[in-house]
Parts: sequence; structure tokens; C-alpha cells
Amino acid sequence: MPLNHVLAVIMFVSFIALLFTGFPVAWVLGGLAIVFAVIAILCDAFLGTFIGIDWKYTSLIVDRIWDLMKNWVLVALPMFIFMGLMLDRSGIAERMMISFSALFGRMRGGMAITVALIGVLLAASTGIVGASVTLLALLALPVMLERKYDPGFASGTVASFGTLGILIPPSIMLVLMGDRLSLSVGDLFLGALIPGLLLGLLYAVYIVVAAQLRPKLAPAAAAQSDGLGFRAVLAFVWAVVPAMALILAVLGTIFLGIATPTESAGIGALGAMLLALVNGKLTFKVLNEAGRQTTKTTAYIFAIFFGATAFSLVLRGLGGDELIESALKELPFGKHGVLIAILLFVFVLGFFLDWIEITVIVLPLIAPVVKSFGFDLIWFTVLFAVVLQTSFLTPPVGFSLFYLKGAAPKEVTTGHIYRGIVPFNLVILVCIVITYLWKDLVLWLPSVAYGR
Repeated sequence: MPLNHVLAVIMFVSFIALLFTGFPVAWVLGGLAIVFAVIAILCDAFLGTFIGIDWKYTSLIVDRIWDLMKNWVLVALPMFIFMGLMLDRSGIAERMMISFSALFGRMRGGMAITVALIGVLLAASTGIVGASVTLLALLALPVMLERKYDPGFASGTVASFGTLGILIPPSIMLVLMGDRLSLSVGDLFLGALIPGLLLGLLYAVYIVVAAQLRPKLAPAAAAQSDGLGFRAVLAFVWAVVPAMALILAVLGTIFLGIATPTESAGIGALGAMLLALVNGKLTFKVLNEAGRQTTKTTAYIFAIFFGATAFSLVLRGLGGDELIESALKELPFGKHGVLIAILLFVFVLGFFLDWIEITVIVLPLIAPVVKSFGFDLIWFTVLFAVVLQTSFLTPPVGFSLFYLKGAAPKEVTTGHIYRGIVPFNLVILVCIVITYLWKDLVLWLPSVAYGR
């Protein structure tokens, strides 16, 4: 193996190993880029072996970071983040929980169905997983436990539906993927809509079936004398209207070609503020908290972007992309076998890496190989995004599980959460298989809207 490929392998393995030290990911990526760039330059100076990197090559990082900072698509990130955080504080979810419980709370598994509906609406309103999971945990878990729901079943329901926001548009993950692969974010939003709703539907089917087969998981609530009246239905409609209006304002303007994803993010941020104002929740304290958290989250993502840009530049200079491409193409499985191997690899990586690292490091390396096999990149990217749902819901680095544990009542243990999330991860695998076999689930909407 040539020296540059040896260094590329060592560089990637070092990245994986250093992640377990708990050191900030951005510094790991940037630091490894500096170290291996220096090693390559020293090899050139003392060994006379030029392996693809010199001082002129490393200076390209300045141009790449400049291109990153002036990227119009990425302007959507802080606005979508702000929209999600402001919606979290607007009081919409609390109103939906009360009205939905009045309609579905009496049926077996009714509270879980309530969480499902609210989770889907929150997912289609915001792409912030932490806010959705925490909010659902605070609102629903105490009520579910009070109604004698199994703690694992209740925890799995909250975590899985709270995580849908990273897949169902508007999703900040899809914005990042579109930027990394130079794909249309509008196409990705359209492509992910049906698989995201399908995953939510499969979750709901599992909840209903499990509640019927194992009544102890989700006991039916005691019957109430007031019954289901017009007032309850009206409260349900009135609770849904604001969330639906925000969804139409954000996604409708994109899908109808009225606004770009960046422009619709601004509309969504303004809409979330107006909803908070209408509900009497828009205060200086709320604005300050949402603004500060938006700044922190955006800075965290862009710091990883900077480190990943340097890391990718050096890895590519060492021939790492060529090494990965040749290794994948030499697998004796055929193109579908190679694609399945890639998805399995990403699934395993999700146990240990956050979705951001997988998106900014792994996805750009394997996408050219997938494209060379003749697969549609929009379809593959959405499929990749569905697989990354598991990275939030699998220990030890499942961030949704961390958010849930932090907001859950004390009687919900880590064991309950890990046990309860297993069936929902199996449901994700079913959704992956369906999306893999039925490509039109992803490609139909973009083809209708944009004539792809």
C-alpha cells in the first residue's frame, strides 16, 4: 500500500479513536488535519516522497472556509433552529396535548397515539430533536406513567416520535446533506416527506398492535361521563390550526416554488414568534433564551464544519477518497450488495458517532461511489437520512436517549429507555427496507414538483 494511503487509513482510524476521549469533535477534526498535513510535508522534505500535500495545497482551506461562510443555503440553519426553539416556548404543544388527550385518551394506547400525532406535527414544524424530545417527555411521560403505561413503552414512544423532526422537513440534517453533496434542498425536502410520514405511520401501527396484544403496556383510561362532544372536537381543531399554518407557511412556500428553503426558514422563524406572541409567551426572556441557544447550536455546527473541511481536504490530499472508492468497488457483492454494506456500516457508526460527524465526513466520501453505480443521489441521501434515525436512538451515543433521560421522571431508568427503544429501531429497519425497495416513495414528489 502506498505511503499516502497508509497515512489516510491511520488518519481516519485516529479520528474514530479520539472521539472516545470526549475531546470536542471540531478540535479533533482540525487537529488531525494539521498533524497529518505536517507529516505529509515532512515526508516530502526529508524522505523526498511527495504524497499529495504541500504548503500550497493546504492553503486551499482558506478558500473552502470562505465558500462555506458565504453559502446562502446554510443561512437557513440558524433560522430553522430559532424557529424550533421559539415553537418549543410558544405553548402550542401544551394546547395540543390537552385537546388530543380529550379525543384519544380513553382508548387503549390513546396517550401514545396522542404523543404520535403531536410528534409528527412538531417534526413538520421544526427540525430540532432536542427540543421535541424534551418537550414530549415533560408533557406526556408523567401522564402516561400515571395511567400505568409501561415505562419502557412510554419512553420508546416519546423518543422515537421526538426524533422524527430530523427526517421530516424542514430538517436541518437535510439542509446539511444538501450542502455537502451540492444537491437541491427542496428536492431533499420533497423526497424525505413520504418516507418520514411512513416511518411515523409504522411507529403508530406498532403502538396500536402492541397495545392490543399486550394490554399491560398501555392500559385504557377510565371511562368519563362527559363523552366526546362538539367542544372537544372544536378544541382539537383549534389546537391543530396554528401548527398546520406554520407547516404550510414553511413547507408550502418551498414546495410551491414561492420561496427558497432559506427564505422559508425566515418565514418560519417569524411565524414561530407570532405564535408565541398570540399565546402570550413572547417575552424578552424567551427571546433571549432562544437567541442564545440558537447562537450556541449554530456555532457548534459551524465549528464542526470548519474542522471537517480541513479534515476532508487533507484526507483527500492523501488519496483517502480514492482508497475508499476502490475498496468499495472491489467488494464482491455487486452494486446493490455494496450499497447494503454501506448502509450497514452507517448503521453501526450510528452507535458511536453523532449524525453531524457522519454527515460531514462519511457521506461526502461514499456518495461519489454510490453515484458511480448509477443510483439516484436524492434517493440515496434520503435513505441515508432514514438510517441515521438510528444514530439518535441507539446507545451509547443516542442523543435522543440522553435528552429523554434528562427530562424523564425519576422512576424511568436508563434500562427502561434502552429496552423500550428496541422495537422502534426494528420499525426503522422495516422503513429502510421499504424505502430501498420502493424508490418512488422518495422520487415521486420531486419528479412531480420539479420534473426531475
